[in-house]
Formats: sequence, structure tokens, C-alpha cells
Amino acid sequence: MSHFAIIGGGAWGTALGCLYARAGHAPRILARDAGTVAAINESRRNPRYLPDTMLPAGLTATSDPAKALAGARTVLFVVPAQSLRTVAAELAPHIAGDGLAILCSKGIECETGRFATDVLAEVLPGRPRAVLSGPSFAADVARGLPTAVTIAAETEESADAAARLLSTDTFRGYATADMRGVEAGGALKNVLALAAGAVAGRGLGASAQAAIVTRGFVELRRLGAALGGRPDTLMGLSGLGDLVLTCSSAQSRNFAYGMALGRGDDRAGLKLAEGVFTAEIAARLAQEHGIDAPIIATVAAILAGQLDIDAAIEALLARPLKRETV
Repeated sequence: MSHFAIIGGGAWGTALGCLYARAGHAPRILARDAGTVAAINESRRNPRYLPDTMLPAGLTATSDPAKALAGARTVLFVVPAQSLRTVAAELAPHIAGDGLAILCSKGIECETGRFATDVLAEVLPGRPRAVLSGPSFAADVARGLPTAVTIAAETEESADAAARLLSTDTFRGYATADMRGVEAGGALKNVLALAAGAVAGRGLGASAQAAIVTRGFVELRRLGAALGGRPDTLMGLSGLGDLVLTCSSAQSRNFAYGMALGRGDDRAGLKLAEGVFTAEIAARLAQEHGIDAPIIATVAAILAGQLDIDAAIEALLARPLKRETV
């Protein structure tokens, strides 16, 4: 078994720490918040992010990058996409030159429009990379409930090896060499979950909910393919599977944020929803690639204050009739 360094002490980082501690690895979480570090080490809890989960004894935490990364051959980056560049640059001196960097967050860097694997290639050149993504709630994984995800790497052989490394008795990884497709699915579904949440929050009914998810998936598939993803990847766990999960439960931060949008609630105190940052760049990428993505564009316009919810619904319903598969 090996030492895993987990960069980020939020819900997902803590859940992955639980998973790999129970599998016999030696996971160590690097967290900035001293209170979170103390709680994990002393009371076996993360009261801020996973308050109802008792953490296994093999999981430890630290605020010291050198200590977290010492001897680590596997580094899981579980930080928001907008923080990845800065965090990776700060940690670069402590990361082994041939250590495997695994990206576990979903999003696109707003300032550059670059995916996380491209950001890491710039900041940590020459190091092997992989992506872990798919339909998975932190609370389920922390409890050891059955979960299936996609593990992507640069070659099929390296993806197979990463899937073997990261899979456990309850956590099944399916391998692929399509890193761009996995990243595209994970990023775009966050934007669509905002739309699905807004429909739910506005009380528009189950029929509208099904329509927004289905038509949203059309946009995900077309834009994801234009960005370099393979159709079979986008139809799989990291595309369709993750979309279905994220658009069906308030456990999803993006869905919960969308519900607040739909109700007209004050969103100042809500937890980070990565789709809020991704919407603008996703709409821009769709326009640049000539992809018709009205739901993504509408979400971006609402978040920019250019449309209110009712006007957005009216605009979507007023679009010209067309054949479904065109």
C-alpha cells in the first residue's frame, strides 16, 4: 500500500481520505484551516464539511505541505478549479518528479479557458496526470456506499494502472484515455445542474425538470465533442451519469445553488458552486465552436444579471420549433 497526499480538506477530499484509509493506504490530507486539521486528527471528524461521518483511524491531516507530500507517490488535487494553478505552483517543490497527479475537481479555469490537466501540464511539467470523475456524492463515498467513476489518463495502459490503484471494494473505476471528454463532462454538467435546480426552485414541475436535463445533455454532448471528448465518454459515467446525479438532488452544490436562483433567495451564504464560475466560459466556448447551447447561454446570462428567471424561461420556450435530432 502507498501514501496518498490529498490536497484539500473539504467534503470530497475528506471522503476520498476515508475511502483510501479503509482500503489500507496511508492518506494524509493537506488543509489550510487549522481547526479542520485538529478536528480530523483529534476527534476523527470534519465538522465543517462532513459532520455526520466518523473518520477512520488511518486518515490524518496537516497544514504543512512538506509533511503532507513527503514520500507521496500519488497526489490527489481536490481543490476548486479556480485555485488549482496557485495551489499546484505552491506545492511544486514538494511533489516528486514522477509522482502521479490525480485531478478530482471539476471545472474550467475562467481566466484562460483551460482545463485542469492543461493547467497541471504548465505548472507541473513532465509529471504523469490522471482525472477522477463521475457520479459520486462525498457523503456516499465516505460511508463506503457503492460508487462507480471514470479514471482517465494519457494512455490506456496508464489509465488501467490508475484505475487499479484508485479502485476499492466499494469504489469502482472504469479506465479511459479520453481525459478531455472526462473533464468536459464534469465541467459542463455543473452548469446544467444550475439550470435544473432553477427549474425545481421555480416549481415548474417534473416534466420541465426532465426536459431541461435531457436537452441539457444534448448541449453537453455536442460541446464536449467539439472540445475533443469522445461520444462514448460523454455518454458514460463522467458525462451522462454525473449529469443525472447532479441534477436530481440538493446534495449537489450546483443544484442547490440553482434552486436558490429559482426561488429568488439570497445566495451570499451558499457553499461554492463551481458551475457559477464555469457558465460564462462554457457559453463562450460554445459560441467559439459554433455549438448551439441555449441552456448554457441562458444560465450564463442569468448569473451575469442580464436576464431574470421568468424572462429566461419565456425566451427558451419561444425558441423556433425544430426536429429533435437536428
